[in-house]
Amino acid sequence: MIRDDIKAAQIEAMKAKDSARLGAVRLIMSALKNRDIEARTGAAPADDDVLVMDVLSKMAKQRRESIEMFEKGGRAELAAAEAAELAVIESFLPKQMSEEDAKAAIAALVAEAGATSVKDMGAVMALVKVKLAGQYDMGKASGLVKAALV
Repeated sequence: MIRDDIKAAQIEAMKAKDSARLGAVRLIMSALKNRDIEARTGAAPADDDVLVMDVLSKMAKQRRESIEMFEKGGRAELAAAEAAELAVIESFLPKQMSEEDAKAAIAALVAEAGATSVKDMGAVMALVKVKLAGQYDMGKASGLVKAALV
């Protein structure tokens, strides 16, 4: 499980006295703990890895946005710190698909859904979220789906 990998990474970072990695891992664990607390009020997740990947992908998206903002603002040192955190977060996520692989997978899902126009985009995106979760950025996927349906 991904959660076990994160706990092991925390222990490794402590032993190696790698404070930057340890800080990033602790941020991940804190976000997971917050998500666990939120989940107590709702239904329990069917698969813990899905929940962990969701939290990690949101954290990665936040870091990418922060890096972009810091670079626009001329704050290279803050962008570098965010990039280091992003690298740690991405190390726990599954390997991302290339754009060519994603296009092929989306074309197959369009055919599977029987989609013919942009009106069917919702049905295709529902399949994409299930089949490609954690493997490709959903923001980019929606653009690829739209291009495949036009």
